[in-house]
Amino acid sequence: MKVALIGATGFVGTALVNELEKRGHEITAIARHPEKVKAAENIHPVKADAYNADEVSEAVKGHDVVVSTFNSGWDNPNIYDDFLRGAQAIQEGVRKAGVKRFFLVGGAGSLFVAPGVQLVDSPQFPAEWKAGALAARDYLDILKNETELDWTFLSPAIEMHHGTAGIIKGTYRVGLDEPVFDADNRSIISVEDMSTAIVDELEQPKHIKQRFTVAY
Repeated sequence: MKVALIGATGFVGTALVNELEKRGHEITAIARHPEKVKAAENIHPVKADAYNADEVSEAVKGHDVVVSTFNSGWDNPNIYDDFLRGAQAIQEGVRKAGVKRFFLVGGAGSLFVAPGVQLVDSPQFPAEWKAGALAARDYLDILKNETELDWTFLSPAIEMHHGTAGIIKGTYRVGLDEPVFDADNRSIISVEDMSTAIVDELEQPKHIKQRFTVAY
């Protein structure tokens, strides 16, 4: 496939570039600093502003799918407003480009941990992550009204780590609106195994116009 990846140099984006490259897909790696993108024959770095729908549209034209790992920055004091602004500009750009398939990596905060209670609204949710988690949760509600695009929204496990922390299993389990917990009552996955799940979904779509989550 021809995959346009927005946020290609971030935590998730970097792992996803590696997985897409390994499987032989053509990758347009869109980033603010394309010089940081891994060099490989099937990786094509492109600079574009995620907040500019026209720039996004130009960068993603002619692709089979657009994947967004956009994040407005966890240390950004305006993370809530900026995330919503960027995510909606990307969505508009994908629409303008005529690309039908749109995959977005969001957050775990919108997963339901009890009837009617989302993780981000639970008392134990860390205050420093709350604004970003609320933005991703509210954007999911916006995305649910999208009628033109075949969208998919992925909520990662509650805990996500680099495989260098000792976790790369090559397997995962799938859920929809509730976290997937292991035998120790942890919802956890490595970013490498989450990337495997993302590319699996791109290659064999099972969650069109739906949110899903993955964990061990």
